[in-house]
Amino acid sequence: MAATIHPLKPGHAASLEPMMALVAGDMNRVNSVILDRMQSDIPLIPELAGHLIAGGGKRLRPMLTLACAALLDYPGDRHHKLAAAVEFIHTATLLHDDVVDGSDMRRGKTAANLIFGNPAAVLVGDFLFSRSFELMVEDGSLKVLKILSHASAVIAEGEVDQLTAQRQLATSEEHYLGIIGAKTAALFAAACRIAAVVAERDSAVEEALDRYGRNLGVAFQLVDDAIDYASDSEVMGKGVGDDFRDGKITLPVILAFARGDGDEQHFWREAMAGRRVSDADLAHATKLIERHDAISDSIARARHYGQRAIDAIAPFPAGPAKSALIEAVEFAIDRAY
Repeated sequence: MAATIHPLKPGHAASLEPMMALVAGDMNRVNSVILDRMQSDIPLIPELAGHLIAGGGKRLRPMLTLACAALLDYPGDRHHKLAAAVEFIHTATLLHDDVVDGSDMRRGKTAANLIFGNPAAVLVGDFLFSRSFELMVEDGSLKVLKILSHASAVIAEGEVDQLTAQRQLATSEEHYLGIIGAKTAALFAAACRIAAVVAERDSAVEEALDRYGRNLGVAFQLVDDAIDYASDSEVMGKGVGDDFRDGKITLPVILAFARGDGDEQHFWREAMAGRRVSDADLAHATKLIERHDAISDSIARARHYGQRAIDAIAPFPAGPAKSALIEAVEFAIDRAY
């Protein structure tokens, strides 16, 4: 029988601790690869990369590779380099995103592009992408290379799609889900799927882990987009209201706009066009979002995708790895509370 996401109880907080404990030894190996491969004779490269990589990120995506390998009882060590490749892809996209978005904060620290400049952030992002592909090639599996290279292309497509949808209130919920499925969920899916490849499991196992990662990624991004209107910078690790000021069309905005009256829709048009972006405007936007239950409904959708992730690994045997993967889903949702 499939596990079910529990209703959160007072005092309960889901955690990544079970996953971190499960993969601690493997993660030490991955971190060694990351530290080794971010080095360069050009001092600015490890300095800038280290600012973000050592900046307190959860390392969730590489941990998923390791945890999925544990789920499959994989006895080898190929997944260490590949998990590092996954983290490099993720870090590269963050560096590029912060330049595109003009972000002030990342992981609770000043964004790298503000310290080192946009050109350096873009170029070091390119360096990390290149390092990730070196690690894939060293692994020697064309299948792994295909999965991760395809995910990298899909992520870029998702980011461009999001850019073209920016400030466009006609963006549908379906279009929005397509964007986050590409820009976020694709790497979650690939990180999980490659564990099945290195463990030499069949396509059914690959597909199951892909579904787990993909649905977890969608849930994770839905929660991120919801708490941008219901949290503070300490929780978010980035500036509060960044999505609002950037005119990003996220699900809370889509729902609040669709449910609003004429005056409210006029406000959203002005705000998303960049003409209403003060702190008072952000407070008003948050009030409208709360009035129309757009946060709670976004979290409900996240729970739906989280349940799909849990259902995807239902056929696998019970044990510490499966429990950790289930709790990772609960953690992704729990961040909203």
